[in-house]
Amino acid sequence: MKLDYPILSDPGKAVAKAYEVVNEKRPVPYRWTFYIGKDGKILHIDKSVKAGSHGADIAAKLKELGVEKKK
Repeated sequence: MKLDYPILSDPGKAVAKAYEVVNEKRPVPYRWTFYIGKDGKILHIDKSVKAGSHGADIAAKLKELGVEKKK
């Protein structure tokens, strides 16, 4: 995808279960975006994802969080 940040694909839902975005009552994950620092700590959780603007929203949030672009 030539992005300057990593993303996660989770077809088996193992990570989704760990982050509690799926459960027995909700088998389809919530559309949340987790921003995770290099140290593995969650920097921010976006629970108001808007598909039409999410790419730009991600870029803006990464900049706001001080996440450096890949070189």
